[in-house]
Amino acid sequence: MIVEDPTRDRVRMADVGAGIEIAYETFGDPSDPTMLLVMGLGMQMLAWDEEFCEALVDRGFHVVRYDNRDVGLSTKVGGGPPNVIAGALGITGSSRYTLDEMAADAVGLLDELGVDRAHVAGVSMGGMIGQTLAARHGERVASLASIMSGPGGRRPSVMPRLSVMGTLLAKPPVEREAYATHIARIFTRIGSPGFDHDYERLRRRVLMMYDRCYYPIGTARQLMAIMASGDRTEELRRIHCPTLVIHGKADKLMPTAAGEAVARAVPSARLELIEGMGHDLPVQIWPRVTRSIADNAARAKPAPHAAAAHA
Repeated sequence: MIVEDPTRDRVRMADVGAGIEIAYETFGDPSDPTMLLVMGLGMQMLAWDEEFCEALVDRGFHVVRYDNRDVGLSTKVGGGPPNVIAGALGITGSSRYTLDEMAADAVGLLDELGVDRAHVAGVSMGGMIGQTLAARHGERVASLASIMSGPGGRRPSVMPRLSVMGTLLAKPPVEREAYATHIARIFTRIGSPGFDHDYERLRRRVLMMYDRCYYPIGTARQLMAIMASGDRTEELRRIHCPTLVIHGKADKLMPTAAGEAVARAVPSARLELIEGMGHDLPVQIWPRVTRSIADNAARAKPAPHAAAAHA
């Protein structure tokens, strides 16, 4: 079964510097406030469903989704596979980059788009990138939604559960249909137990991503970037934009304590725990999540130059 990618003709490329090109797509009116969506470990921007993006457009945003480096149509950094086992033990010398560089890619994309300041929403690793972006490039972030994410580091209470990580790190099949089955099995394990799932829809989406780019080594490099970035708790204290932390009470991969730790570290962050939510965004909670993201964005103060212009 061939699954056509209806977005391919809409994708554009941005040169973000340091030899990296980022593939991205936009939705809505560019004159509306920009909402930058940052995806998680090993997942392409297609994991941000078009209907989810359009729901944010309906809430008044110009939505941008993109492929992080090392996945999808964005630049692959090259080199051999990292030593993930060593990384899990705190030996991260084989990392090719960190979350800092991945956040810099996002800044370069905003530059390409001519966006001075964006609202940012990220899931899992994407939440970590969003956190880093808000901490290190605060002038570029109007608000932050950190979803099913954590503060990094090797404290057991905030680390991904090793029993589930083994499933994620298992070598994926090369054959197309077997790969789709493998990914569907992962999400069966880490997904939201409190909601019904359309696994046929998920399977079609995974096949679309497989046909677009099959590159599992990129997932390992991104994982090493997380490990090499260490515990970012102190850095989180530097975030001063309105911040929303969303986490599932039934997340089998990233403990609820990880989201709670982010909310404690970021000044004035709001924490929203969702009953029955695991490590995914089931369609049933899209209205709640998009509303919460929009409500958090509404807390943002005007950019300093904008406030001066209206004085």
